[in-house]
Amino acid sequence: MATSVTAIPPAPSAEARDHFATEFAFETDCWDVHEALGKGADFVLLDVRGPALFAKGHIPGALNLPHGKMTRSKMDSWPEETIFVTYCAGPHCNGAARGALRLADLGRPVKIMAGGVTGWLDEGFSLNSTEAE
Repeated sequence: MATSVTAIPPAPSAEARDHFATEFAFETDCWDVHEALGKGADFVLLDVRGPALFAKGHIPGALNLPHGKMTRSKMDSWPEETIFVTYCAGPHCNGAARGALRLADLGRPVKIMAGGVTGWLDEGFSLNSTEAE
């Protein structure tokens, strides 16, 4: 008797391989971002949440740039080949995807960081805060 997991059979291995390999062109994860930041990142990490949430806690090295503020003139301050990685609050938030879509619309190379702040904290990594104490 098939369960809800197996009622629809998995894709053939070749199709599954192509699908999962393609996902890595669109996203990265918290662990890989953390490791890259420690080595000197070759990308710009963008926190797309609002300034108040950014001030409460953000990934060290991230810049705050909400997707609504991503304009051609603002993005022109980076070379065209600059890779951007966007993140938001976590899996319950689609801000990272909105930011990535905006950057792609502007012709910029972009990935999202799966998990966002929630994933970052789940991995045991710390946040920076810029709030006045």
